[in-house]
Amino acid sequence: MANPEPRMESALPPRHVAIIMDGNRRWAKARGLPRLEGHRRGAEAVRATVRAAAEIGIEYLTLFAFSSENWRRPAEEVDDLMGLLRHYLRRELAELHRNDVRVRVVGDREGLARDIQALIQQAEETTRGNTRLDLIIAVNYGGQAEIVHAARRLAGQASRGEISAEDIDEDMIRAGLYAPDVPDPELLIRTSGEQRLSNFLLWQAAYAELVFDDVLWPDFDREALERALATYGCRDRRFGGHIG
Repeated sequence: MANPEPRMESALPPRHVAIIMDGNRRWAKARGLPRLEGHRRGAEAVRATVRAAAEIGIEYLTLFAFSSENWRRPAEEVDDLMGLLRHYLRRELAELHRNDVRVRVVGDREGLARDIQALIQQAEETTRGNTRLDLIIAVNYGGQAEIVHAARRLAGQASRGEISAEDIDEDMIRAGLYAPDVPDPELLIRTSGEQRLSNFLLWQAAYAELVFDDVLWPDFDREALERALATYGCRDRRFGGHIG
């Protein structure tokens, strides 16, 4: 079978793009700067990417901001990352709301400081009615833990006699995920040249197209996003239907 024609540039972008934002520390080290400066520049890349995604017409953008494994980093760096998260939720909320962006956070919130939990709740409540772009921020997030969360929900239902084991299917597991109403990502991008999922969206990314870019996250911009979208546009999405 002949290869499919690449999509034209006028084709619609994927509805949902997910990004593993990697390379802040390497960006800073290469420039002889402290790690915090790399994370600060990474936050600027978040701002630019959210703006570009909305302008391009992407409906859902999921960003891996802080994994459940990141707590193992030096305490000073964790404190810096939490401080940047506070800063982002406080300083960017008005602009996001003004630009019709809905903010959602997925992950284990109970493991976060109380003030961060309150900021998350405020951001979500303020932007709940916005429709231009859903910005989903994964914080204290792990894909395996998310699946365990869904499994425990089903186990509780089964123990109460609400369902039987034979009832459990993919849709029931999906209903127990952190954001079950969000469509699966068609495109998952990882920056910095690393080529692994790192426990990110393990269930949802089952059929996502993967694009690995050597650019470090602080240097990621609209051009890099459009380059990844162009790569996605040339892929033949088969969903396991045929091989070769």
